[in-house]
Amino acid sequence: MLLDTPLCNFGWQAPDFTLKDPDGAPYRLADHLGGKGLLVAFICNHCPYVVAIAERLASDTALLMDEGVNVLAVMSNDYRIVRADSPPEMKKFAAHYGFAFPYLVDEDQSVGRAYGAVCTPDFFGFNGKGELQYRGRLDDAKMGDPAGRSPELLNAMRQVAETGHGPQTQYPSMGCSIKWG
Repeated sequence: MLLDTPLCNFGWQAPDFTLKDPDGAPYRLADHLGGKGLLVAFICNHCPYVVAIAERLASDTALLMDEGVNVLAVMSNDYRIVRADSPPEMKKFAAHYGFAFPYLVDEDQSVGRAYGAVCTPDFFGFNGKGELQYRGRLDDAKMGDPAGRSPELLNAMRQVAETGHGPQTQYPSMGCSIKWG
């Protein structure tokens, strides 16, 4: 089912969480909030919308991380329903696309629910205080045609890093619904 994300609720406070990567290493959100902000990306392996942007996501987030913006990705789908999203498959997917950020398993889906994540991809950009400043799409590219794209997420997170505030104009992300158990 195709869904769009809601508009940004500026100032909404990021709920803390601790999730593990596919190897069992824990990551706590509070440890990744910093002066330049944090991007939390809800993604999965099987969604054609995520697959279509995965290379650009890896590239844009590598730039952000080099500039001091932290990035965490969360997989909230029930992988007992969608086996392609299982932790071993997450590990392969991250390696295939060269993700430099931690890709975390939301085993009980509590983080996806706490954030109100609705689809993959669903991006939440926070300033250093953990206040939501961006909830939009990666870019304006059409499926499979990134030529001449405007990197909206990259630009927004750079603005957040510099000013603590996101752009007033944001466009919703679009993707497949999260598979709730």
